[in-house]
Amino acid sequence: MKVTDHIKNAKGKTLFSFELIPPQKGRSIQELYDNIDPLMEFNPPFIDVTTSREEFIYIDREGLLDKKLTRMRPGTVGICASITHKYNVDTIPHVLCGGFTKEETEYLLVDCHYLGIDNVMALRGDAMKEEKYFNPTQGGHCYANELVEQIVNMNNGRFLHEVIESDNQSDFCIGVAGYPEKHMEAPSMDSDIRRLKDKVEAGADYVVTQMFFDNKRYFAFVEKAREAGIDVPIIPGIKPVAVKRHLQLLPQVFKLDMPDELVRAVENCKTNKEVREVGIEFAIQQSKELMEYGVPVLHYYSMGKSDNIKKIAENVF
Repeated sequence: MKVTDHIKNAKGKTLFSFELIPPQKGRSIQELYDNIDPLMEFNPPFIDVTTSREEFIYIDREGLLDKKLTRMRPGTVGICASITHKYNVDTIPHVLCGGFTKEETEYLLVDCHYLGIDNVMALRGDAMKEEKYFNPTQGGHCYANELVEQIVNMNNGRFLHEVIESDNQSDFCIGVAGYPEKHMEAPSMDSDIRRLKDKVEAGADYVVTQMFFDNKRYFAFVEKAREAGIDVPIIPGIKPVAVKRHLQLLPQVFKLDMPDELVRAVENCKTNKEVREVGIEFAIQQSKELMEYGVPVLHYYSMGKSDNIKKIAENVF
């Protein structure tokens, strides 16, 4: 079922969902199952599975470093199929511009269609670790709105090199990213809203926001989006603070502000166990306020761990 249909069927009730990261090569999918199991009691209608782009590794060959391009966390589509089969829940694979040609994207979408996957998340993706700025993959898309257009074209039977008339066309529901504190590369908030509108006008059906810690940023973002004519569901993304290092890491990586109330509480913690409890309590209050606002879904970035997400959900849902 499409994400938008899940939201309509909920008739105003806020739904629970979360995002997973594939395990690294050589690790068992059971690790994912062990973290999904405790969250299924909250009836998530869908689960996101991220996609990692390629990165360089260095292999020591008798004193010489051999630079190789690899993907450390492959298997997104296979994981989605496995989760759907095991839990009877919709899954949403992330589809990236970075690291994929248009042909590779088409093949991935065909696989999703064959597997009965109804939703995809269309993202530009980040720059490679060794690069300061995002550089498009040769033969790939530069921007997420172009990726959305390719998915919409396939839904209409228009493939890259041919038009196929069929009674079995794909009908993907397309999610895109939104940034309550603007994308780090956007010159202004207004320009970032225009880019979001480009994605919606290209065919995006819903928006999921980057993590934020100040709900006022989300409320203002939704208001600006509505004023710009963006009328699709805007789902807030929530990341509970888990370790003290998050005070430096999250603002640095995601270019976001953290409320001083949260910063002081974390600074007063003596251990990361205490930090985790502070993060849980803060996310509970943040979630309750968002639910009162009437958000369609509360979407949690689990980073592969479910104990804190479970505690939050027990107090919210």
